Amino acid sequence: MNEENNIIPTDEKLDITKYETENIKNLIYTIRGKQVMLDSDVAMLYHYPTKRINETVRRNTERFPDNFCFKLTENEVENLRSQFATSSLEKENYGGRRYLPYVFTEQGIAMLSGLLKNDIAIQVSINIMNAFVEMRKFIVNNAQIFERLTNVEYKMFEHDKKFDIIFNELQKEKKTEFKEKIFFDGQIYDAYSLIIDIIQKAKHKILIIDNYIDVSILKMLSKKNKNVEVIILTLQNTSLNKLDINKFNKQYPTLKVAYTNKFHDRFIVIDNEKLYHIGASLKDLGKKCFAISKIEDDEYIEKINHYI
Repeated sequence: MNEENNIIPTDEKLDITKYETENIKNLIYTIRGKQVMLDSDVAMLYHYPTKRINETVRRNTERFPDNFCFKLTENEVENLRSQFATSSLEKENYGGRRYLPYVFTEQGIAMLSGLLKNDIAIQVSINIMNAFVEMRKFIVNNAQIFERLTNVEYKMFEHDKKFDIIFNELQKEKKTEFKEKIFFDGQIYDAYSLIIDIIQKAKHKILIIDNYIDVSILKMLSKKNKNVEVIILTLQNTSLNKLDINKFNKQYPTLKVAYTNKFHDRFIVIDNEKLYHIGASLKDLGKKCFAISKIEDDEYIEKINHYI
């Protein structure tokens, strides 16, 4: 068997076949007028290192013309970073990356899946193709909105690379605020995604109450909006140490940790306006069945704030 066809398990050993079409849609971007996925996201879905995916492309260049796969420019990378807070370009593994990322169109991913030939490739490919189909339906359903743009405005948006911003905002408008969601054993990605969505709602302040905090919470909080203050209430014997906190504050200020034994359950408060009850510790998302609920009564937010 060729080296690039070996399955490389991820650290979390996620069951990628559980990735729903809706989740994969969030990994699709519009660049140069084409719907594409980043090489790192494709690699994550197929359980391969990004390096191995790109090696497969280089060894089969005749199978990947520009309309199947192309490398981003520095400006395109920066545009993605600035436009999409949840972009994979913000992941830690991009910090030391030497080369600009590749992106794959729907045809490129179909070609890639035929080369990988591992146990999960078929199901993953089906899920990805379904996601691309759903995205095309989205564009068709919103055709009237796009038609309202005059030709002059259209050219201006294309020139300024603003088309992706409009597309992303339309997607955001489609999302409705949930009241309660239940996650079952193994739904790690779905639970993680929802927590990230909650964190990114904050414009000023995030309060997290969890007795079993560890360094994994810092990875979630790295997705917060810039200049949002974070306060964590936890037990004194937390595994999160001062060195972890100082390193985080150098890049994503400001994080403060306070200690209390007054809480049993887990909560997240966003901007002193939205309160969420979390049925499991944030470090254990998806390991067992649990629920995330939004609490509507503002009175509880005021009472919780008394413990800060």
